[in-house]
Amino acid sequence: MAACLLPLLACAQANVPAGASVAPAAGLAPVESTRLPGQISPTAPAPAAATWLPIKALGLPAPGPASLDRRGTLYVADRDNNLRQLSREGAPLNTYSPAQPGHVALIEAWNQNSLLVFYDDRQQVLLLDRFLAPLSEIRLADYVDGTVRTATLAPDGLLWLLDESTLNLREFDPQALRVVQSTPLDLLIGRGARPDFRFLRQYQNNVYLVDRASGIFVFDNLGNYRKKLPFAGLDNITFRGDELVYLSGGLLHFFHLYNLTERTQALPDGLDATTVRQVLLGDDFGYFITAAGVQIYRL
Repeated sequence: MAACLLPLLACAQANVPAGASVAPAAGLAPVESTRLPGQISPTAPAPAAATWLPIKALGLPAPGPASLDRRGTLYVADRDNNLRQLSREGAPLNTYSPAQPGHVALIEAWNQNSLLVFYDDRQQVLLLDRFLAPLSEIRLADYVDGTVRTATLAPDGLLWLLDESTLNLREFDPQALRVVQSTPLDLLIGRGARPDFRFLRQYQNNVYLVDRASGIFVFDNLGNYRKKLPFAGLDNITFRGDELVYLSGGLLHFFHLYNLTERTQALPDGLDATTVRQVLLGDDFGYFITAAGVQIYRL
């Protein structure tokens, strides 16, 4: 593990539901509101256009995926696939450099005890503690027959894996090193469809699978299909309080998970939406991952 500082710039189908479904694949259905301890308040106000206060611009050319933990600490992969740990204000805290090269496809830091790094090219999951010390490393090819396209870490420490070869959403126990259960996706996707799965996340007892081609598949925390959100064209999503947040059409969209209402919010002045690769929102700060680095704003 090597310490590293970041350079700082001047501030600134016929879709058919599975047997456990509660709604058609293209429909919307309310789900029970359950918040996890330490989660952002569901009543947290959304940032207004005039309240995006520039805090810092971090020069980090061609960054990879990023994630926030419950304390607001930011984790982002650099172009060399090192993992950078930053404070809420963007101060460098730590850096993890892998022993062997690999492409970071996803980082998940919401679990209270550990964080996940998924390397899609070598089909490997790395679990780290909050000091970026390795806890375990799992070669998924040893336990899953197909190719895993994306993965995430659940609050209970189990993994969710999207097996693209067999079109199954799998729950995996990293302690017992076995698949706990699988949910077939072929009927949900439909005959002739060509899904493009990009992102996976468990939040408030639901699992969200982003298909860029058709929308967001929602499952409960047991892997049972619940509904589909018709938000296509997305590479990733984030959450703040009781809202699912995504960037589309140059605007931030806030979709309420339980009221099923949606509103939009303009980006900070001067921020080109076409350069934004990922958006993360904490209690007090917003993070825009761009091709040039990380733009941090106070909400």
